[in-house]
Amino acid sequence: MLVGMAVLGLLRGAVGLGLSYERDPELAYLLMAFDMSVGMAVWMRYRGHGWARTLEMCGAMFAPVLPLFPLLWLDVIDGMDLMMIAHVAMLPLMLIVMLWRRDEYATCAD
Repeated sequence: MLVGMAVLGLLRGAVGLGLSYERDPELAYLLMAFDMSVGMAVWMRYRGHGWARTLEMCGAMFAPVLPLFPLLWLDVIDGMDLMMIAHVAMLPLMLIVMLWRRDEYATCAD
């Protein structure tokens, strides 16, 4: 996840497509979640996980914003709050996916 975020984020910034959480919080978060999902998907596929499980895990990266975007639009939270809350929420969501699919994640996929 971190490699995807770093590499794709740097590439986007290098071509002048960097986004601000203050100016474009929705798009900035969605692009960062996409970047992290790409990195995670590459690693999961390399480790032998199927597309269904890989996309399921990637969904956990995007799911936290469903209740947060309306809070952002109502000015209850700002762009930085969105990013922080979503990042904190995505970790337990990913854990829930792993526990739900315990057989998939408890064994080595080599």
